[in-house]
Amino acid sequence: MFLAPVWFHPARPSSTGAIEGMCVMGVRFRLAAASAVAVIAAVQAASNPAKAQSASEPVVLPEVSVSATGIATPLSQIASSVTVITAEEIARTQRRTLPDVLNNVPGLNVVQTGGPGGQTAIFMRGTNSNHVKVLLDGIDMGDVSAPNGAVDLAHIATGDIERIEVLRGPQGGLYGANAIGGVISIVTKKGEGPAKATATLEGGALGTFNQSAAVSGAKDRFDYAFSVAHLRSSHVDVTPTYVLPAGQSANPNSYDNMTYSTRLGAKITDDLRVNLIGRYVDIRLKYSNDDPSTFPSAPYATRSDYGNKAFFGRAEAVYAALNGRFINTVGVNVADNSRTNKDPNANPATTNDGTRTAVNWRGEIAVAKGHTLLLGAERSEERANTQTYGMFGGAPLSYSAKNGNTAGYAEMQSQFAERFFIVGNIRVDDDDKFGSHTTWRVAPAFIMPGSETKLKGSYGTAFKAPTLYELYGVGDFNYVGNPNLKPETSKGWEVGFEQPLFGDRLRFGVTYFRNDIKDLINNVFAPVNTYVNVGKAKTEGYEAFVDVKATDRLRFHADYTRTDATNVIANTELLRRPKHKANFSASYQATEALGLSASVLYVGPWMDFDRQGLWTTARDFQGYTVVNIAANYAVNKQVTVFGRVDNLFDKRYEVPVGWKAPGVGVFGGIKVSTL
Repeated sequence: MFLAPVWFHPARPSSTGAIEGMCVMGVRFRLAAASAVAVIAAVQAASNPAKAQSASEPVVLPEVSVSATGIATPLSQIASSVTVITAEEIARTQRRTLPDVLNNVPGLNVVQTGGPGGQTAIFMRGTNSNHVKVLLDGIDMGDVSAPNGAVDLAHIATGDIERIEVLRGPQGGLYGANAIGGVISIVTKKGEGPAKATATLEGGALGTFNQSAAVSGAKDRFDYAFSVAHLRSSHVDVTPTYVLPAGQSANPNSYDNMTYSTRLGAKITDDLRVNLIGRYVDIRLKYSNDDPSTFPSAPYATRSDYGNKAFFGRAEAVYAALNGRFINTVGVNVADNSRTNKDPNANPATTNDGTRTAVNWRGEIAVAKGHTLLLGAERSEERANTQTYGMFGGAPLSYSAKNGNTAGYAEMQSQFAERFFIVGNIRVDDDDKFGSHTTWRVAPAFIMPGSETKLKGSYGTAFKAPTLYELYGVGDFNYVGNPNLKPETSKGWEVGFEQPLFGDRLRFGVTYFRNDIKDLINNVFAPVNTYVNVGKAKTEGYEAFVDVKATDRLRFHADYTRTDATNVIANTELLRRPKHKANFSASYQATEALGLSASVLYVGPWMDFDRQGLWTTARDFQGYTVVNIAANYAVNKQVTVFGRVDNLFDKRYEVPVGWKAPGVGVFGGIKVSTL
């Protein structure tokens, strides 16, 4: 079988990629340059009455992406499929955690075990849940001590997030290991302008009581941003009645998340800047679990206690040489996860500790007008220590392991004439365990004269490195790691178009994609319980969208994704990859004070394990449609009240099967600010 998509155990013993964090200063240089160009253009327009705009009209800069190429680039010039989500959109829709934000992104299937705090995995374009690289300000968030190496996205709060970029397709040429499906890049807020303090309170269904506070600003050469957020849900019913013994009541989950975030920057000289980024997350989840100390087990007889303390940090120095034509960034990243899980039996808590450190350099060189060379190098090391008490008791099972990787990459981003753009990159990763691996990507885009149709395409390769658990771990049922594993590899391509109409008030497009993956790492039980390279998969489909700016206040968006994900060897459909997904959203700024938004999400049927079949049987399960609405009202410049209704029509569904999604929920709150 092609992989177990998610390990449904919150403490499952669950590469690089600091591109975005390393280019923070490069982004600012380019945005500053873009601002200067815009000002010059405005002056020139003013001198030409035929082209001049009204002086009261603001100059609108193009929307950019950083993740697609590592360099801030207008979306109109990018061939890759990327979705950009801003802080304004997050605030308008009132999404409090990353899974809630990503639910409506095309090409993604979000699987969360029953609401706030429930273990969450992302399947991007039909690839595996550990084929997506997640970066926070350039820091790889992957959990070194997890069996599949993926980060649990459930605990990423959104209050301090400035923007999220979802980059789809194989991205090994720039990001290295574990970017077979794509990359999710998160950028946190930076202090700007006069000192400002904000506070937010929110309450509602599921025993929700959320609070947050933040202080930010900039003065002279120094900028700062501090925030703290507490997410609390005390009554989350995730247990379907059909899995409970007769007469037994379900135990609801409870969830606490404390997130502390800091971002500091100082401009030492006109050419040198230093940045410090830190994020600490302390969560506790009490969740209903099967009691393995009895046979047959008593489903949800009592609650387990899961905790996770995670720290993500980065320190960097950015130096602009040759009058800003050569921007150098040197940085150090740290990601540390410490997880504990106390099962309902008498065993001590299971502990899992994983740490990844990385030192990296990045150079952005303006070779000539329209041609930028990107160079980089990185050394990363990871360590894991795990102690597990088996579900059947006995002595603890423990292991300690480490591994390292050295990488170098180069990318050329070029613009030929005014309408042809192309990016090509190549990267070599030299893993201490399995040796050297080369990946690459090329992505051209062409804008046709007259119609302004953008034709785009890309071809790239990627790989996923074996995790420390897969290589060296130990576990129940006499599991032992396989140190002879090879990396999983993929080749993928996409081709599509985007068409603007009516001065870009209407834009639509379609992209076809395909990804072929081999040497997939799967669990086998004979002759021993371990992992081997036996899997092969194919994922293909298309993404279509329509974006309508009906007026300056009213906007509509719709998208549809078709995904066919197949186990090539068994010729079977992969689990938890729905063939159909559609999203419709609308936003309306009714008045200067009142903003409204609504979304309709449809997810089609998919294959999943049958909980009542003891996780050995897979069959079709029905899809679902969920409607969410939200409103924000600015009482004045300092006070905003807000409210939302999730799952407006109280749709009952399970994702994954065996865990209930929340029903209708009403939430509301207030935000106050000093400015």
